[in-house]
Order: sequence, then C-alpha cells, then structure tokens
Amino acid sequence: MEEKNGTISSNKRKIIIAIVVVLILLIIGFTYAWLRTVIYGNEDVQLTVGKLDLELDERASEGIQLVNTIPTYDDEGKNGTPYKFSLENKSSIALYYTLSLTDDDEALSNCETTDGESCKLLDPRDVRYELKMDGRTMTGSLSDSSIISYGVIDAHEKIEDCELRVWLNINATNEAMGKVYLGRLKVFATQQVDDSNFEQGNDAVNAPEMDSNMIAVKHDGYNWVKTDIDNGWYNYDMGIWANAVTVKSEKLAEYQSAPVGTEINMDDIETMWVWIPRYSYTIASENGITYYGKRGVYLNSAPTATLPGEIDIKFVDKETKETGSAKYLATEEPKNWYTPDAFTYGGEELSGIWVGKFETSSSNPSEAYGGSNTSSLDAMIKPNVTSWRNINVSNIYNVGLKVSAEGNRYGFSTNMNSHAMKNSEWAVVSYLSQSRYGKLGNENYIGADKEVYQNKSDSYITGCSYGSPSNGNTDYGCQYTYDNNIRTEEGSTGKGVGASTTGTIYGVYDMSGGAWEYVMANYNDMVASSGFSDPLTLDSKYYDKYTSDNVSTACNGGECISHGLSETAGWYSDSRTMVSEEYPWLLRGGGYSGTADAGVFGFYRTSALGGPGSSGSFRLVMSVTSP
Repeated sequence: MEEKNGTISSNKRKIIIAIVVVLILLIIGFTYAWLRTVIYGNEDVQLTVGKLDLELDERASEGIQLVNTIPTYDDEGKNGTPYKFSLENKSSIALYYTLSLTDDDEALSNCETTDGESCKLLDPRDVRYELKMDGRTMTGSLSDSSIISYGVIDAHEKIEDCELRVWLNINATNEAMGKVYLGRLKVFATQQVDDSNFEQGNDAVNAPEMDSNMIAVKHDGYNWVKTDIDNGWYNYDMGIWANAVTVKSEKLAEYQSAPVGTEINMDDIETMWVWIPRYSYTIASENGITYYGKRGVYLNSAPTATLPGEIDIKFVDKETKETGSAKYLATEEPKNWYTPDAFTYGGEELSGIWVGKFETSSSNPSEAYGGSNTSSLDAMIKPNVTSWRNINVSNIYNVGLKVSAEGNRYGFSTNMNSHAMKNSEWAVVSYLSQSRYGKLGNENYIGADKEVYQNKSDSYITGCSYGSPSNGNTDYGCQYTYDNNIRTEEGSTGKGVGASTTGTIYGVYDMSGGAWEYVMANYNDMVASSGFSDPLTLDSKYYDKYTSDNVSTACNGGECISHGLSETAGWYSDSRTMVSEEYPWLLRGGGYSGTADAGVFGFYRTSALGGPGSSGSFRLVMSVTSP
C-alpha cells in the first residue's frame, strides 16, 4: 500500500465499491421519474459502479411518484414512499464513507416545465429528508448540510434496505411554487479509517444536561422548533451540535406543554446555547517537527499553519480524564490523548459545557455599545442584535454569575454555574470545530473555506457573516445573517452558516472577526484597568491564570495544553500575542488592525478597557455540576 512520488499503488486502484442509487426528485405540479447511478472518486480510492439493474415506472405504486407536491408536515413526510438503495463494499479492506444528497446540475440543465421554461431549484430550506440506514435514522433539511450519513463499511459488507424520504417543508412559501428539487446521492470513500475513533462517534456523546427551563430545539430550515430530545436532537457525526434555548418567563409554560415541532418565536427567546460534550484530543504531526493536525479525509493538501488539518477527537464519559502529551506522529501509534481542562470545574469533572451560541447582548441593546460598562443589565444571547461591548472585565464577571444566581430571570437552577467564558473554554470550542465533528469535517466547504467565516459587521451585529474567511478589511453592515445558506453556481456554499463552528446553523457564531471577546484569562493576578481590586482574588474555577508572557511556558513554566495557545498559535494566520504584566487580560477571536488576522485561534492582550479591547464583548458558559 505504499505511495511513491505522488502515485497510487496498484492495490489501491483495485478498490471497488458497488453502489446502487435512485435519483431523488421533488417536483411541484408535474412528475419526472429517473433512474441514475452517481459516484465520485478521489486521488486515494478508485470507485467503480457495479451493474445497475433497476427499473422505475412512475405509474407503479412504488418508486418515485411525487405529483402535485404540497408543503408537508414532518410526521406526514416520514410516512411517504421511500426511495431505496444499498451500499456495497466489494473490496477486501474497510472504508470510511460519506453519503451526500446534492444537486444534480446535469438533470437541471435538461429539465423543462410543462410550459417549456427552464426549471428552477428550490431553496435548500424547502427540502426536508429522513434517511434510515444501517440502524440509524437521520432527519433534517438540506440547509443543514448536504451530508446525510457517514460511517465505516467493512470489507465485503453490504448495507441494505436503506430508505430515503424527501418532502416539501411545511413552511415553504409561494416562492417555492413551480420550482423543483433535482438531487442525487454522492459517495466519497477512503481507506484512511481510524475505526476506534469513528466508532465511538455520536453514540459516545454525553447527553446534554438540561435544566427544567431549557427547551431543546432544531432548525426546520426556517425557524427554531421544539424537538424531541430522544429522537435525533443532535448528531455530532454530521455537524449537528445540540442546541437549546430559554424563553421569557411568561412564555415558558406555554412552550413546555406545546407539542414537538412548535415554532419557538425569536421574540420570545432570551438565551441560546450549544452543548460541547466532553472529549479527549490529540494533534498530529505529519513530519515529526510541526504539529498542524493530520490531513485525514478532509483536506486535499498537506496541513500547514495557513491551512491546518484535523484535530483528532474522541468523546469520553466524565469518568475518563486522560493526561497524555496531546501530540503524536501521524504514522505511529499510540495517540497521546488529553482531556481538556475546561471539562473540570472547581474540582468536579463535567460531562460537557453549555456555550453561548452568540456573543452576549444586553436586555437594553439600545444603550451605548449595546449595554456599555455596567452589570445592572441582564444578559441575552440572540442573533441579529448589537453585542454588549465596552464593558470592563469585573462587570463581565458579575453579569456571568447573575445568569444562574438564585432568583435569576431565566429560571436556571444554581447548579448550572453560569460564568464568563474562560480561555480554556474558548479553546474546546475551537478544537472541536477543527475536527471531523466541526466545520473541518463538513464537506460543503473545501480548501480555505474550511476556516470559520468572519463576522465583519461594523455595527457589531451578532451572527453576521462576511461569506468567506477573507482577511480584507471590508466591514459594512451585515453581509449575510447567521441562517443564510445561499446557492451559487458552484452549489450551496453556506454564506451565513459558514460563520459557525460547524458550517451548519447548529454551531457557535461570532468566534471569528467582529468584536474582540474578553475571556477570563489573566497574567499573574494583575488587575490593570479591569475594575477588580488589586490583587486579583477570584476563585480559580472562574479564570485561567498564566505565569509567563512566553506562550510556550505560560503554565508554571510549561506548555498550556488544551488552552488554544502554543498548540494552535498562528493557525489560519490568526493573531497570537500573549498576556504580559502591562497587558494582563486575554482577548479572543477579533482582529487587531481592522480584523486582518481574526479567527477562532486568534488571541491578543489588553490592559482591559482601552487598546484593542476598548470595544470588547464577551461570551457566557454554563458548567453543570451535581446539585
């Protein structure tokens, strides 16, 4: 299996997968029925199509037969006629595969309406699907991601009785009339499989720890809706991280008693949260010198600082706490796993943490800087509002504690332990984003677009996206809102959702560009102009203390493993300036000198109010401990 001089061995070229697929077609007003095989190869694995021996009759009771399609509720769509296919691996080695439902451009170019006009594609938000495959059920809309399944298929294994149903979103408007969805299944496969890492995937994710006031939500393509926590709430394998919201107190009972599928009105939402489950990680070197992650199946080039590779991640239970070096040589085993410090809070091990989905805003965003330098206002976490800025670190700290304090407005119990985000907590979100479970693993993005897109809103509007990771200084208005998933000639490029840590609507936003964010991270208990009394006397569970301005020796003379400092410094060319005696407080995500070096791995220092952090915002976290 050796590769030399960029060529592929003859054994690799003999790898064969036989795939039988049915073209999926959704038409409003008229019917087509096509039979088609679709398959793509890559430089590592040659894929060939086996014998296709299927027949479709649009008059038959089975097969594709969607006539005069109308908007449909999910419960009804899931009872529709399934499109069946199988996946077979005829090679002698196990393969890692991803299965996508993508636009069929060729079919679209040959498609005409009954009036002889060219067909127009439906918005991806309008196409809902359910896939039953290999014992799993996945439900979503194409605005989430084109990937509908992935996994490991063993040598000579055949996955049979796969069923895919598609229907028109119940929320589709008149804009959908006369438009079509022409899709096809695409399979990508590689023999670069880490079975032990993959197989523990989503099944090993610690279930989110919910408080009684929290409502689990999914996005139906148009709105956030109440979802069933026991049926497909999240799927980290597919970049669908668990999301939950809190609502106004007078609306809580109404939503709690409402059925699954009920829209949660954005005007009723006060806070939005994303669950980061406990994991261990390690970062590979492919040359034994630089540690930029591994190429894996997600990059088409060798990892570099400018375009880093995959951070290996495995989900673990709260009893697992690994203390390896978090580094390994990609060609060797074993991997040296480390469980991040963020999953330990006040000495208690956590199953995960809740992270604010957006930068914090205030209960009175019309105040200067969206809230300005006060702790008397209450925190909100929502998209499309002004972030809370120009607030000193002391007040940020107090605002964070208020969210779960006794008698809080949101209904949280005190064991939710709300607080301003620490640097180590920022890091666990950024590492997960750079894994197969985050934007790096989202096949809708390739090359430089793997990087989280920047928020360049000069009005500091939460959730905005520039639509690319560009480091230019153009920052007018809000180019794309957080839920925008624009189609282009090249396909769905996720102009808005590309600014999240998953490249889907289910990730964390505002971590690249926009306002700098203060994190609770400090140099040697120096207070500067933070508003704290000198010296700093906070409980250690509320902040990360660094004892050196050298990023390589900042933790008592050693490397700060899992803090997103030396390990990932300079990734994607993000800023990297460490705290010091004169500038003892750490900032994350923004960009010095006009967002030129913004990004999820960027960090900078400040004395607090003043300098790069003068318009700094912040983010909230909840660490759930035992009652």
